[in-house]
Amino acid sequence: MSVQCQILTQEDKQKVHAESIRILQEVGVKFLSDKALKILKENGAKVNNDTKIAKIPEEMVQQALKTAPKTFVLGSRLPENDFHLPSSYSGYVLDNGGIFTRDFKTGERRRCNYQDHIDFLRVFDEMKLASAIWPASVSEFPKQSANLREDISSFMYSTRHVQDELGHPAEVPYMVEAMTAILGSEDAVKQRHLYSVVYCTLAPLVHEGKMCDAYLELIQVDAPICLLPMPCAGSTGPASLFSNIAMGNAEALSGLTLYQMARPGTPIIYGDASGNTNFSTGGFVEGSPEMVLQAGARGEMAKFYNLPDTQAGCLTDAKDHGPQAIMEKLITTLPLVMLGVDLVQGPGALETSNMMTLEQIVVDDEIACLCKRLKDGVDMSDAKNYFEDIRQVKPGGHFLDQANTLQACRSSEFIMPQLCDRNTFDQWVELGRPDLYDKAKEKVEEILAGPPKNPLPDDVIAKLEDIMRRADEELE
Repeated sequence: MSVQCQILTQEDKQKVHAESIRILQEVGVKFLSDKALKILKENGAKVNNDTKIAKIPEEMVQQALKTAPKTFVLGSRLPENDFHLPSSYSGYVLDNGGIFTRDFKTGERRRCNYQDHIDFLRVFDEMKLASAIWPASVSEFPKQSANLREDISSFMYSTRHVQDELGHPAEVPYMVEAMTAILGSEDAVKQRHLYSVVYCTLAPLVHEGKMCDAYLELIQVDAPICLLPMPCAGSTGPASLFSNIAMGNAEALSGLTLYQMARPGTPIIYGDASGNTNFSTGGFVEGSPEMVLQAGARGEMAKFYNLPDTQAGCLTDAKDHGPQAIMEKLITTLPLVMLGVDLVQGPGALETSNMMTLEQIVVDDEIACLCKRLKDGVDMSDAKNYFEDIRQVKPGGHFLDQANTLQACRSSEFIMPQLCDRNTFDQWVELGRPDLYDKAKEKVEEILAGPPKNPLPDDVIAKLEDIMRRADEELE
């Protein structure tokens, strides 16, 4: 018996869809890419070349929904780490988009560097529910090739699927060459889906030009695209959850339509990272109930369209480790897991996704494991009916020496947390009164003290280093 929850009824989903279509048909979406406008116009959209606004009819959306794949695999360089979509459980995407970290040794808040990038990847690779990674923003990399260096170096230090943004068409050949160096052929690149890209529309209702053009080239090697609208209710989005959900849904449908018109069958992940406005400062809030209600609703819309999905979650606005971070991350994770979203994007992040810490990666994996256990529910099968144990023990006895009890203590039915302390008070004091973050730090130290696991062959690393060096020199 799996535990579930619901945000939108079937009628609600129909209402969101209808409102999204209304937005696409009557308001339209601005595309800052002439190539995108041409594709949309050729397929039936009403395009105003002066305003660059395309009004997209429902028929185009329906056609796009027909051709979008309903299942595919996010490949990793180790096939055993491939992530199949849709998934039977919620996997996790390392949210490495922040530019700051909390120094592991000194506790100082500072910019992320290349070593941090490597450490983040190595630690996350060891987490139980790790599924994909977003690379870190590395301050030392040359600006013109930073995206490529972050992505290509991620293949060196992570065995998980790599997902990131490319900002310009000129970056695409380098990325394809890097994947070919790892996999051996361009055919393998198309088949394995080693790399996917995030496509954040610019709320409200705008598609950025160069990124759009880059992805129109990248889909020729069948790279999956994760559509990730980020409208903020009350600022870049309307000040109601319903309308913000509908507008974000319209933005996602417009991206889906463009890429399916450009290349039918392009793998699409239907995502969302909506937030809400801090009305006292005007800032973006993501560790809130309102955020997860929107993300969860958009996850339900993905299932409504029968598309794989990624939803922002496991998020917090806390500035440091502690109770606020744990509380907000729990409430922004559990509903998504109960709803059955495929991927939750957010582990490791603090400070409204502006900071990443090593300890938080470990704490968030514990949160993820606890949420999964709740989602898995109660096994009501005959194999779990221990009536004979009850008959043998009789009233007043105990079950400690039953064979089923010995098996249960090593089974998945009773989770054994790695960080939560379940000792007696005296035992806890004797251990030095450790908290979650103390134990998380020990886990990080243990991982980083060992050698990197599953490294790429030296000749492949040499090819990747050469590709990055050429990108430094050749890109403007």
